[in-house]
Amino acid sequence: MSLSLDQKKAVISEVTEAIASAQAGVVAEYRGLNVEQLTALRTEARNAGVWIKVVKNNLAKRVIKDSDFECLTEHFVGPVIFSASEDPVAVAKIMSRFAKDNENLKITAGAMNGDFMDQAMIQSLSVLPGRDELIAKLMGTMQAPIQKFVSTLNEVPTKAVRALAAVAEAKEAAQ
Repeated sequence: MSLSLDQKKAVISEVTEAIASAQAGVVAEYRGLNVEQLTALRTEARNAGVWIKVVKNNLAKRVIKDSDFECLTEHFVGPVIFSASEDPVAVAKIMSRFAKDNENLKITAGAMNGDFMDQAMIQSLSVLPGRDELIAKLMGTMQAPIQKFVSTLNEVPTKAVRALAAVAEAKEAAQ
């Protein structure tokens, strides 16, 4: 089914908007996936903040021209799904995990900040900790010295109270 001119313009503007802020994108062949599986992939991607869409190849090639994703032009062949995200690890994790569970999804290529990524690079990226994990580790690292300082300050009055309690017990035992 062909798209009208207005529908094509809407798709182009949606894809342009999605890739404008994206740092990484992945192209995957989805031949053989049923609607239920594609819906599951879309839901998982949406929950992780990853934009994902089946786009006509000619429209996708037109949109990515002169963008960071131009290196993917030759990979828009056949039935492909395009995903992009501000978090490069998130898009790699979602697509790699789904491809591992569903053999019909085959990752063909990816791009990150204008550089081409092959399947091996996408797999390597997918095992790295995500943005949220890195922020949690950073916050834990930043909080550790403060927490240690507070516990050290708390030890002074605690030791004084223990010493007073020991003196009081010793006096009671002496009487």
